[in-house]
Amino acid sequence: QVPLIESGGGLVQAGGSLRLSCIASERTLSRGTMGWFRQARGKEREFVAAISYGGGIIKYADSVKGRFTISRVNAQITVYLQMNSLKPEDTALYYCAARFGTPSDYDPDYPYWGQGTQVTVSS
Repeated sequence: QVPLIESGGGLVQAGGSLRLSCIASERTLSRGTMGWFRQARGKEREFVAAISYGGGIIKYADSVKGRFTISRVNAQITVYLQMNSLKPEDTALYYCAARFGTPSDYDPDYPYWGQGTQVTVSS
């Protein structure tokens, strides 16, 4: 069973918005940090954002600060990524990840992953 399930990806024009959702298949996963990573074609996977269980610690990659917002609703075991002012360079496969610890921007720190949702931004 895939531990995390992403949705909300799609095709959008530059300047547009999308909201990604990630739901944990096991409630225990929602008690840790949840984060988003992305991987563009031909590039390595990179950190996007992460949020602690209580929401008190949030991290963003510099490339998305001021444009993306991560949030979570623990009762729904769901984390969201609101993406505004999208750029063609945001095009990537976006992955949800979870770990039992504080937010990290290092993907090997996350043992639980979804299968990804594609975001394509046209110019």
